[in-house]
Amino acid sequence: MPLKKIFINTMGCQMNVYDTGQIQSRLAPLGYKPTDDLAAADVIIVNTCAIRAKAEQKAFSFLGRLVPYKESKPELIIAMGGCVAQQEGHKVISRMPHVDLVFGTHAIGRLPQLIQRIAATRCRIVDVDMATTISADDFAPGHLASSSDVSAFVTIMRGCDNYCTYCVVPYVRGRESSRTPDEIVAEIEHLVEHGAREVTLLGQNVNSYGQKEGFCSFAKLLDRINRIKALSRIRFTTSHPKDLSEELMLAFDRLEKLCPHIHLPVQSGADAVLRRMNRRYSKRQYMDKVQLLRGIRPDIAITSDIIVGFPGETDEEFEETLHLIDQVGFDGLFAFVYSDRPNAPAVRFENKIDEAIKKERLQRVLVCQEAFTQKKNLALTGSIQEILVDGLSKHQAYGSQDRPPQGAKDGIQWSGRTGTNKIVHFMQEAPADAWNQMLTGRIMEIMIEKAMSHSLWGRPLS
Repeated sequence: MPLKKIFINTMGCQMNVYDTGQIQSRLAPLGYKPTDDLAAADVIIVNTCAIRAKAEQKAFSFLGRLVPYKESKPELIIAMGGCVAQQEGHKVISRMPHVDLVFGTHAIGRLPQLIQRIAATRCRIVDVDMATTISADDFAPGHLASSSDVSAFVTIMRGCDNYCTYCVVPYVRGRESSRTPDEIVAEIEHLVEHGAREVTLLGQNVNSYGQKEGFCSFAKLLDRINRIKALSRIRFTTSHPKDLSEELMLAFDRLEKLCPHIHLPVQSGADAVLRRMNRRYSKRQYMDKVQLLRGIRPDIAITSDIIVGFPGETDEEFEETLHLIDQVGFDGLFAFVYSDRPNAPAVRFENKIDEAIKKERLQRVLVCQEAFTQKKNLALTGSIQEILVDGLSKHQAYGSQDRPPQGAKDGIQWSGRTGTNKIVHFMQEAPADAWNQMLTGRIMEIMIEKAMSHSLWGRPLS
């Protein structure tokens, strides 16, 4: 089979990263190999995100830049996948005459046949059909992005039934459905056999895993995964606060491979805003669960999401959000300005907030959180942290605030992450070639010597 090349531009969430791996696995039997060179590609796919307007704009901007490639290489196949493809469907074909294929979030399993059909007939196809349940054929064996990767994503469920008023996910990912425990465990075992030492379980709301199908609870699924030999760490995202059970919280104390980190999106600290968002919990209920988590696992890292400028958000309601951030003291925060999304009910809400006010509020949230991030990083100075070594650091050069401490040995810079998901850099004197296989994927003890803005610096103890 002649070698062909595929370029994939992945935008958005971790689930899209996983889907890109699925696309590569599906097209590999047809002879397609990944390339970073747009000009060399026989197929170009943009895997899109629709969660915010800016992400959608970036997707169409990227597609627009592909016109010259199509003109110079007419046989080139250009495709849009992911959430924007699901949302826009035939509109993409009308808007972008050089796009050959639009495939939705449930069409990845059909992608090889779609690509073959276009290559043979030069037709244009839109496939945004959605299924109500997951079948075994919907997922290919697990995929590592490269042979040196030690961390992998595994989707355990897709879709969402919560219908938060700002969110487009139920409309582009479908209703909630879960994969069987056996399929999930088999995929993780396959990944471990190929070098994975850490997995992150993905779902729009992993806390409700298996409830519709009558499978085991999410906590019991974690029990099974915890018993997989050669697997060092387990992570998961995302947890909806309303469904966070005590059984799952207790798993952080009981399961030695489950990392002490939870991403628990709160979105707002004002009960009135939470009601308009249809989040179905109160600030007090959220705070109670944070307190219980920290009682069960005192060292747990808690990160969250905040949306500022939701329709009707008053100055007083925004101040309540700042107060919640101050009360919780998150380890990290992802903050965004609200933007209208097609199909989401909030697009019809009145009292939209001025863009300048939204940006000012976003900056205040970021400044507030930055103080907590630095404080928590500084508190780790002098401590010994276990990290899983990811490999060579992606940032060999440092800015003025992120330099190694004075006296640090010369060598090759490596990085890894603590169980609480903090990035740690360290130096190894030996050449990278000699140490790559020995260090990547290892659990190492690191003495933390310096806290930086978004990472830590340390030295290996062994």
